[in-house]
This record gives sequence, structure tokens and C-alpha cells, in this order.
Amino acid sequence: MSVPVKIAVLDDYQGISEPKFKALDPAKYDISFFKDTLLPYNHPETPQDVKDQLVARLEPFNVISTMRERTPFPRELIARLPNLKLLLTTGNRNLALDLPAFQERGIPVAGAVGGSDSTTEHCVALILAAARNVAQDDLSVKTGGWQTVPTVSLSGKLFGTVGLGRLGMAVARIMAVAFGMRVIAWSENLTQERADEQATKAGLPVEGKDGEKTFRVVSKEELFRTADVVSVHLVLSDRSRGGIAARELEMMKSTAILVNTSRGPLVVEKDLLDALEKGKIRAAALDVFDLEPLPLDSRWRTTKWGQDGRSRVLLTPHMGYVEEATLDAWYDEQIKNLQRWEGGEELAQSLY
Repeated sequence: MSVPVKIAVLDDYQGISEPKFKALDPAKYDISFFKDTLLPYNHPETPQDVKDQLVARLEPFNVISTMRERTPFPRELIARLPNLKLLLTTGNRNLALDLPAFQERGIPVAGAVGGSDSTTEHCVALILAAARNVAQDDLSVKTGGWQTVPTVSLSGKLFGTVGLGRLGMAVARIMAVAFGMRVIAWSENLTQERADEQATKAGLPVEGKDGEKTFRVVSKEELFRTADVVSVHLVLSDRSRGGIAARELEMMKSTAILVNTSRGPLVVEKDLLDALEKGKIRAAALDVFDLEPLPLDSRWRTTKWGQDGRSRVLLTPHMGYVEEATLDAWYDEQIKNLQRWEGGEELAQSLY
């Protein structure tokens, strides 16, 4: 009798993968599920004993199923997994994987396509919730209180998008069409010509009736100095990492709202925490953080936001892409790729 393929399914917090993997032939597949995410192997604060714990968890497995970037696989970790033969991930890009190291070892890495406007919807929900004090007022009512502070209107205000790619354009379109916000945009290589193309792609005129550009490109300084809402929509890279720091946060209006649904390290976390503790801006709405899941003693969790002069802070646990239909489709694709791999067939969505 052949030895079953040992499979580890990591970080599926909602358990969507379980019925799919459990439906596989148990004589052929030995499957383990790990819902608790250990500290990243390559994080500077991860002690050696936790690194060893992660290796001990993963070392026995031939196949590992991952969800996005929840468990990074740097070169040093890959080198300590001699039994690994296949890595299954989700999406068609995962910067937490050292793809050259996988390739050198001859370990196939397969992604999974599919998705929706989930992150766009989540970003808009955060903007509205921050402007309308939804979380704060919800807590007040549930704990015996009533109204807290006045809300702010978005109508006619200035929406600043840091990045005008697919997601930045989608959010900007909604804020312009639904709420009458004027849109300004900046990124390192963004030109007005490109912004006009994005407006056309969004089904909007290049210019409004007043002759102003629908998506008006401005300098980084003007965006942070004048926007009422600043929303971050950049891909994390060596160039973009830490591109929003104390200097940019100091420029922001005291009434402004900062929203980040992209990646935590795009903003220098200490600088943002310090600015919010001092009440420099009205509010921040965040779905992403430097270290995820947030440690229990994180300042994000323990600070009494919105009190004693601090800014209001709305936090969600990286839910931008966590939509049932999307996760369901991703795990279906992982199962198909597992079967393709075992049958010697070409994998769909190979990442290298």
C-alpha cells in the first residue's frame, strides 16, 4: 500500500477548505488543518524558538495549502522543509513567497484565480463607517449610551487616492459618482494622461462640467495637504514600503480620514500610531497591519482610541478579500491543482 500524501492546510480561519479537502480519498491523502497563524519566520521580532516551532509544524508535509500572505515562505524556511513537494496558494500573486527558492528546489507553486470587488466594497464601507462614526456609536448604544460626536458629510469633499490602479480607480469612481466627491490622485509614476485613461475606463468623462479633471493628478504633498479622505491603493514593493511616514501624516488636515486596505507596511506603523495618539487627524480606518494577526498586546488593540484627544480608529482583520464565494472558488482550484499535480498534469496558474 502506498503512503498517503501528507497535506497541511494553513490559516483557513473560516473552515471553508475543510469539506473540500475532507472529501478526498483518506487512503491517498492525510490532511491536517492549522487555523492558528504563527509569527512569520522572517519577521524581525520572531524568536528562534517560534521559528523552530513553525518548522516542526510544517516539516512533515509533502503539500502545503496557504491562504494569501498569512504564512510567508522565505528562502530560509523553504530550506528547512525537505519533504515539501508542492505549494498551493491563492490569488495570482503572493509577495510572501520566495519563488526563486521554490524554483531552485523544483517545488511547483500554484495560485488560484477568481475574486470580486470585495476589497473595493470593504474600502468604501470603511470610509463611510469612519465618516459616520458607525463603530463608536454602535458601541455607545450597546453599552448604555447614545449619540457621541457629530458625523461628517463626504459630499463635495476631496478624495485623495494614493495609487490609481484597478482598486484605486474603482474606489475613486464610487466616491465620485455616489457621493459627489472630487478626486485627486498621486503615485510615483502616475501621469495625467494615465489618469484620464482610467477615468474613461471607469465610464466617467475625462473632465467635469467645470472643466476640472475627473481624476486630477497632483503632487504627493498636495494630496496629503488637501484631501479630506486619503485612501491607500499601492502594491507593496521595496520602493513603496514606508512611503507614507511622519512627514506625510503631518501634512494632513486635522479633519482628514486615512484609510488603508492595501498593505500595512506601506505606512510607517510607528509614525501612524504616534500621529493618531496625538489626535493629528480625525480618524483612521485600517484593514491591514505590519504584523498579522495583530498580537494581543499590540498598541492597536490596547489604546483607548477616540478618548483623551486621540483620533478615532476603526480596525478590521484584513477582511478586504475575505468573501465567501471568493474563498470557496480558491479552495476548489487548489483541489483541482492537487489532483493535476498527482496526475502529472500541468498546473493551472503556476506562479513561476
